[in-house]
Amino acid sequence: MDQRTFLEILHVAERLKDTTRHCTTSKGRTESVAEHSWRISLMAFLLKDVLKEEFPEADMDRVTDMCLIHDLGECFTGDIPTFLKTDSDRKTEESLLIQWVKTLPQPLADDMAALYAEMDAQETTEAKLYKAFDKLEALIQHNESPIETWAENEYELNKTYAFDTVTFSGWLTALREEILKDTLAKIDEGRKKTM
Repeated sequence: MDQRTFLEILHVAERLKDTTRHCTTSKGRTESVAEHSWRISLMAFLLKDVLKEEFPEADMDRVTDMCLIHDLGECFTGDIPTFLKTDSDRKTEESLLIQWVKTLPQPLADDMAALYAEMDAQETTEAKLYKAFDKLEALIQHNESPIETWAENEYELNKTYAFDTVTFSGWLTALREEILKDTLAKIDEGRKKTM
């Protein structure tokens, strides 16, 4: 890959810094997709040794790669919250992403296409771990954001979302339970403030 091509790839990826998500930070600032991608990548890094005990065959570097690139399609479509995203939205994002990936130099294009296919199939341990981190990070961020920024449906969603995604892992299931405790405490604290 030459230097100009490398820079062009980074220029596309930079869009995620300005692509906002539905959630806010703990200080109420709207979060960017890049920030979300960074933190799920950090989750993969921090849990590398912990999850190796449960999944010794897992390639945690591959999980981190998935986390880093998982939302690049949003460079082209923006972020649509899970509870609003339609199949049509998903197809548009996937189509635009695939078109872009095909323009990348080899072997990068093939490597990224293989990662996206694996992530989409959700059959490997690595793909399941990435997806769990993706969903759990969103819940963690909601718990960190001011409750007055929550949409009405998020009170219930934060109680139920992603339990099905973590059932393959005892450690992540226990983490989801801890996140639920934080959610319930946040909702209770919010109710007390409005009384």
